[in-house]
Amino acid sequence: MLQPTLERVDLPLRSFQVEADQKTSHVYFLESGLGSVVARTDDDEAIEIGHVGFEGLNGAHCILRLDTTPNQTFMQVRGEGIRTPVAALHRLMDEHSPSRDLFLHYVHCCELQLAHSALANDRYNIGERLARWLLMCHDRLRVDDMPLTHEFLALMLGVRRSGVTDHLHILEGALAIKATRGAIRIRDRAKLLEMAGGCYGTPERE
Repeated sequence: MLQPTLERVDLPLRSFQVEADQKTSHVYFLESGLGSVVARTDDDEAIEIGHVGFEGLNGAHCILRLDTTPNQTFMQVRGEGIRTPVAALHRLMDEHSPSRDLFLHYVHCCELQLAHSALANDRYNIGERLARWLLMCHDRLRVDDMPLTHEFLALMLGVRRSGVTDHLHILEGALAIKATRGAIRIRDRAKLLEMAGGCYGTPERE
């Protein structure tokens, strides 16, 4: 039902699919790359509140019939995707209830991801949270060599870059990862899971 409206697109690094407080014209189904959903305050403080990879779409607020959102979504890792006009998505949801239910279930999973990010930020230390975010990136990028910068990791965790560097050294010392300039290699996913503890797993199972 969507096929006549679909358009394959490149999604360059730092390209925005959702601008804050601006009407969203299309939703983007990612086939590769990593989208970052960011909340930003009036005085320009920012933190990442969600990831989007091949499992999801950029523009989830449109599923709830919202034209705008104060959050931003942009590509932290370049990729490719397929976009469709928001009007076509709404028409599909009106005419085909299984599709509507699928999209609503996706929003539920996004909310769980956000809830567990809040839980992790309050109850877990930086090292555990870093392991969690790296696992989440690994889930979505599906490669061991991930082009993640210290700047991005600091945005994910809401900490200074120096704090990220210190905890990357700890993960390297445990032989879980190998960090180089602008990239993180996953060496031992099982070790990362162990180091993330209980702050990873519930949204993923859902």
